[in-house]
Amino acid sequence: MTATARRRHKPLVVRRRPARRHRRSVTLTLLTSIMLVYTLLPLAWLLINASKTQEGLFGSFGLWFAGDFALFSNIADTLTYDGGIFTRWLLNTLLYVILGAGGATALATIAGYGLAKFDFPGKKAVFAVVIGAVAVPGTALAVPTFLMFAGLGLTDTPWAIIIPSLISPFGLYLMWIYAADAVPDEIIESARVDGAREFQTFFRVSLPLLSPGIVTVLLFTVVATWNNYFLPLVMLRDPDWYPLTLGLDSWNAQAATAGGEAVFNLVITGSLLTIVPLIAAFLLLQRYWQSGLAAGSVKE
Repeated sequence: MTATARRRHKPLVVRRRPARRHRRSVTLTLLTSIMLVYTLLPLAWLLINASKTQEGLFGSFGLWFAGDFALFSNIADTLTYDGGIFTRWLLNTLLYVILGAGGATALATIAGYGLAKFDFPGKKAVFAVVIGAVAVPGTALAVPTFLMFAGLGLTDTPWAIIIPSLISPFGLYLMWIYAADAVPDEIIESARVDGAREFQTFFRVSLPLLSPGIVTVLLFTVVATWNNYFLPLVMLRDPDWYPLTLGLDSWNAQAATAGGEAVFNLVITGSLLTIVPLIAAFLLLQRYWQSGLAAGSVKE
């Protein structure tokens, strides 16, 4: 009995398996390093050459600094050249981004949520139209859009840039797919049982869960509107309504002419100033991607 009891109460020894070491792939590390250099090299070239004087641009190596550090003087010259037209282009771009990209994000969020959470006749046809619109490049619609806006008398006005920017088929599709999983039907039904109306349910319950998707769509539309070139080229003729892309292109064309080399450093400095807001937007909004990505999980 005693021996049997001892056998029964013999403590069990749990052997722990050694932790697995993460294998490092030399090929993957090499490819990642090449892509990093490929991505950062143009930015480094832009920053280095924006700090050079006009003489230093043509008399020194492109990937190394010249003798005089003229970044701040180049920025001042860029902002004051031709009566401060660069500042006007910057404000125009901000106007197009705030109204165009902001409106496109809001419409994509509302429409995507409605398509994901409500059933109605013709929903499959709407899905097919959205997918087809995603496949159509924006440049293919520039000329028909110009003819339509010319008939309405809206060309050479800010509305010729803002109104087309409000439509984002890819943003709508992205919010449609994201809202279908991020907002559980159980939460919506619970809000309805508690007496919440549809607008209250959307703004108080669903909208916080959609924040990572909204930020993603916002960044896509902001980058697309900020870098928009072909549509303003077709729609605008007045330089006072140019965005930064079209304004810098006009400076670049001026620098390519005889005697226009004096503005070449302004083109480089202006290009550097153009990408700074985009970098800041990505750095400020990336935390919203990391938070709330698991929103939509339901405890059972």
